[in-house]
Amino acid sequence: MAIAEKNNGRKIRLGIVASQFNFEITTIMQNEAVKEAQKLGAEVVAISEVLGAFEIPFATSRLLARKDIDAVATVGAVIKGETKHDEAIMNAICSELLRVSIQSGKPVGLGISGPGQTEEQARARAEDYAHRSVRAALGMAKLG
Repeated sequence: MAIAEKNNGRKIRLGIVASQFNFEITTIMQNEAVKEAQKLGAEVVAISEVLGAFEIPFATSRLLARKDIDAVATVGAVIKGETKHDEAIMNAICSELLRVSIQSGKPVGLGISGPGQTEEQARARAEDYAHRSVRAALGMAKLG
């Protein structure tokens, strides 16, 4: 059985939410998430592009509410600036993604890199974070 099949043999239907802020990095992440989902046998039903990482939980909650989506993978890159804004953003995002996942009863894969990273570190992590997000969402979707 492929990783992207439910117990009944049906393909897992995946939504992807991608931040467009730091688009040089997040475009790579979005493309890699789609490739990874296809490689693992999932059906990518919807891709929601949002302005920044802060908007990811809202778009994720909308996708999770859809009957044709079993799980959502998220991708984005939060890069360190001159303040601790990146830490505040990541704390809020992670907390809210966990809440919407539990509330919906559907899994969310976290593929948002940061906080505290440089642009170079974010570039180096782009493919790996995208792949991990998809694998986490699909792996958890198989459980229920």
